[in-house]
Amino acid sequence: MTTPAYPNLTVYGALWCPDCRRSKQFLAEHRIPYHWIDIEQEPDAQETVRRLNDGRQIIPTIVFDDGGLVLAEPSNAELAARLGINPQASRTHYDLIIVGAGPAGLTAAIYAAREGIDTLVIERGGVGGQAGSTERIDNYPGFAQGIAGADLADRMREQAERFGVELLVAQTVASIATSLPEGNESGVRAVSHTVATESGQQYRAPALLLTPGTRYRRLNVPGEDDFIGAGVHFCATCDGPFYRDRDTLVVGGGNSGIEEGLFLTRFASHVTVLEVGDRLRASQVLQDKAAAHPQMDVRLNTTVREFRGNGKLESVLVEDLKTGHQEELHPAGVFVFIGLDPNTAFLSDVVQLDQRGFIVTGAGPNSSMMETSRHGIFAAGDARAGSTKQVASAVGEGAAALIGIRAHMEDEIRNRGYSGD
Repeated sequence: MTTPAYPNLTVYGALWCPDCRRSKQFLAEHRIPYHWIDIEQEPDAQETVRRLNDGRQIIPTIVFDDGGLVLAEPSNAELAARLGINPQASRTHYDLIIVGAGPAGLTAAIYAAREGIDTLVIERGGVGGQAGSTERIDNYPGFAQGIAGADLADRMREQAERFGVELLVAQTVASIATSLPEGNESGVRAVSHTVATESGQQYRAPALLLTPGTRYRRLNVPGEDDFIGAGVHFCATCDGPFYRDRDTLVVGGGNSGIEEGLFLTRFASHVTVLEVGDRLRASQVLQDKAAAHPQMDVRLNTTVREFRGNGKLESVLVEDLKTGHQEELHPAGVFVFIGLDPNTAFLSDVVQLDQRGFIVTGAGPNSSMMETSRHGIFAAGDARAGSTKQVASAVGEGAAALIGIRAHMEDEIRNRGYSGD
């Protein structure tokens, strides 16, 4: 199956509008192209919005070109339904449920399906995870010239679907519950696991694989929350085109920061990278590219203290950590890449997490390297404690986790006579 063909969309909104930011994020996660019109920058657009909404000015207003359908302030579920994204799986019971459709989850799904394990993959965003929204991946074996993250994600999706994997996207897992054998309250052995989504659907399987991935860490400085989507961003691929011929700021001098900064030079007139340390943390190849690029410069020992503005970002207060000197910069947009936090809030009472929220594996009684503290629940990829946060290693972890899951299923058959759904 190839990537679905979506209608052309036009999104009318404003930078300060939280529902506009939510809709834009939804479309970006699913790699659905759209045309953005800021009604504050284009006065005629305000009249268009009122005309489309019977005199009311409601944003976001989303217009589809395949019939002129208009959605005013839609929920993610309404948007998914209009785009033909199925809100529920075909059945309620599976051999294996995988939470997360990044490289680890998709690899495990491919391995599982090839072995006849009936598999459902549930993904809150778009297939591919963070790798899918990465502009270019240059260190994945087999692609001498590199490959766009979206292209790699699409290939993985097509391969998984070719083997019969069922993918359920745009659905957020709300909770996971475990049913214990009669007379056993220790939680060491489990009959089945129930995965409930925020839409109210429930799915059951004797084995789960958690690959929820990570999200970019916030700076947690004054003003950051106020300007997310209105000048502060975490995805250059998604939002970089909005800053054509304008100055931008990248916070973070690791691989992600430099890679995304280089991508921004396609649009921005200039990119300044701020790094809190006394040297960049990116690979030497990326450092050399940044140093040679005429549109980029780097400021070391510099941190952000505050984002300022009125409705949208107007300035950034930064501090030189060696001298203590503070100054106000005026970039059109800021892109933050300072590390990763795991998407594991829904797992706090399900499996053991470390102090940073990453999933601990190898900690259960007689568990395999990829099994969590809960028997029959495994983890792989970036959200697993000790993972290296690389696409190649995530693929390896997905394969390794599936081998552990297969052994778990064989053990259940021997010990309890499990016979499937």
